[in-house]
Amino acid sequence: MRCGNWRYRTVTTNPSSSAQEARRALGGRLRDMRKDAGLSGRELAAVTGQHPTRVSKIENGAQAPTDHDIRRWCAACAADDQAPDLIATLRSVDSSYLEFRRQARAGMKRVLGAHTLQQYEQTKVFRIYEHNVIPGLFQTAEYSTAMLSFWTAFLGAPNDIEDAVAVRMERQRVIRRGGKRFVVVLEEQALRTWFGTAETQAGQLGRLLELLSRPNISLGIIPLMTERTAVGSTGFWIFDDTLVALETPTASIQVTQPQECTMYARMFEVLKGSAVYGRAARGLIVGILNELDSSIPSPEGHEPH
Repeated sequence: MRCGNWRYRTVTTNPSSSAQEARRALGGRLRDMRKDAGLSGRELAAVTGQHPTRVSKIENGAQAPTDHDIRRWCAACAADDQAPDLIATLRSVDSSYLEFRRQARAGMKRVLGAHTLQQYEQTKVFRIYEHNVIPGLFQTAEYSTAMLSFWTAFLGAPNDIEDAVAVRMERQRVIRRGGKRFVVVLEEQALRTWFGTAETQAGQLGRLLELLSRPNISLGIIPLMTERTAVGSTGFWIFDDTLVALETPTASIQVTQPQECTMYARMFEVLKGSAVYGRAARGLIVGILNELDSSIPSPEGHEPH
């Protein structure tokens, strides 16, 4: 794609692609089972009491089977011994896509997706890319409160913001644990997207400056106006090499297929190549802080700094 005098690649990520691919893989296993049993799609449909179109949709991953469907399918193909493994695979597919609204019924402190304390404690290397928000691990309590206030209203969740913020602050202790590394790439836009007041945003940027000095954190920032080779279409977190987590406005997506995890890792490396680090990253943050200073009303009787 050409934009002005720049050429770059847009690296797209379909948030539901992992679940879709897993459904297709499960459907492929069911199709192979049917063929090994010498049954046509129509014959299997007649034996299991389904419409042939539904059998086709399940085999092509367009529709997920139920536990009952799998048991009947295996029985028709004389493969009852495979039913437990296939049902376990089905449940794994279902859990890869977690609806926030369903989780939010018990309050925002339950809306975690892959971001559980257990997952954070298990992970040794975090690779994080965010394009319009500061990662939760780096958020101040004020910034997190402002952000969660919107999501509480949007998802119609009970107002437990204080508890939800406390959960997020508790997870941040992992930064101080030994043996863990955090490799983070932020778009400059994430530094310029306000949650709450200018004072809240200034406090958040100050927090980032503090984190730049930690030896276990690598923080890169991709400037707004820079020549680059790729643009990520959504934020994502890579936990070691085994799990990728990303979010839509309504759901958390968890990618565990090794081939897809590898693709996200490759994407992360490409994005890292456009980022600036160290003194240059600090300069970007300080520059935005200076802009914020001019928008914060000074105390009565004092000149703005």
